[in-house]
Amino acid sequence: MRVVIGRLARQLNASATGEGLTPTQASILGLVTGRGPLGLAELAELEGLNPTMLSRVVGKLTELELIRRIPHPSDARAALVEVTAAGKKVHTRIKTRRTAVVSECLDRLPPETTQILLQALPALEALAEELRAADPVTS
Repeated sequence: MRVVIGRLARQLNASATGEGLTPTQASILGLVTGRGPLGLAELAELEGLNPTMLSRVVGKLTELELIRRIPHPSDARAALVEVTAAGKKVHTRIKTRRTAVVSECLDRLPPETTQILLQALPALEALAEELRAADPVTS
């Protein structure tokens, strides 16, 4: 199961490359879009990146004007990152492309296989929640 999930994740991550982003950049953009504004420490923890790598990714996304740094409201020494309008558009295109890729693949599978996959979604969601609860970094 782990191998299949890894393959699915890699293949879905590859769909972000059409935007010129690495899978990590697309993931950070998604986190900031969905949960932002976020502090850099929280973002590093959520993504499981070391601060140096996160700094590079945030720098690139800032350079591309997909996210921007803003002052932290309660800590003048810290900054938050938030998505820009351009970043929201890119994130939407990535999500749309990933949805299309999955839909196209499901359309090519036999209907019985598609039905089995759809019936398995609640169990896969429960697995995702258990994995999140077992790993405090992603909680």
